[in-house]
Amino acid sequence: MELTAINQYMVHSEMCENWGYGKLHAAIRKQAMDEMFHAEWLIERIIFLDGAPTVSILNPMKIGKTVLEMIKNDNGDELKAVIAYNAAIKLGREVDDQGSVDLLTKILKMEEGHVDWAEKQRAQVDQMGLENYLESQIGDSKN
Repeated sequence: MELTAINQYMVHSEMCENWGYGKLHAAIRKQAMDEMFHAEWLIERIIFLDGAPTVSILNPMKIGKTVLEMIKNDNGDELKAVIAYNAAIKLGREVDDQGSVDLLTKILKMEEGHVDWAEKQRAQVDQMGLENYLESQIGDSKN
């Protein structure tokens, strides 16, 4: 999931940059970087546990054609990740693997932050209208 999310977020980020939505570009790029950390941490943990991480199989990407589609697709994937991490945490507790539980909990909190961000974007679109929302996303990606 994390490796797919990296790619999907990077494509969405670059599309926003191309359309002139610098603020969205920066926000989505940051989420891609978060996903890179998640993948790295999980790979490290799998190797620590003498496993062999599979990094060549990705889930299908859902590239949005509009900003709203991007936010919706990314949010849907993040909600699935939250469910998966909660299940993994439960399993980690059942097998007394506190190290994995701690890591998965850290990642879960970050994923919940991504869900919260997407929900805020959708609320802003609903409250101010799509055109005003998009206008607010124009500008330097450093702001």
